[in-house]
Amino acid sequence: MSYQNTDTRKHDQVMPGIKVIGPTGKPMTLADLPAPGTKRWVVRRKAEVVAGVRGGLITLTEACNRYNLTEDEFRSWQKLFDNHGLAGLRATNLKKYRRPPIPRR
Repeated sequence: MSYQNTDTRKHDQVMPGIKVIGPTGKPMTLADLPAPGTKRWVVRRKAEVVAGVRGGLITLTEACNRYNLTEDEFRSWQKLFDNHGLAGLRATNLKKYRRPPIPRR
């Protein structure tokens, strides 16, 4: 995900001057975010919410209210994505990515 400061049109539903590149590598708008009230969180949807908040499409408070998330839950997605990429957001690998690394001797 990356963020570019560019001029955008109003119909793109993006805040002026901000262009957000989502997890698929394509520009994102508010319409690309998961639907409000989403219950099933697949990797792509989590990554879209993280990209949307980081890029300024939606505030953290708005995202938490819209998706019924706690701030801690969102921050865990953000940290897992930063440390492990998309694979870190997989629920099946949760234990693998959340336990501290084993120190080497």
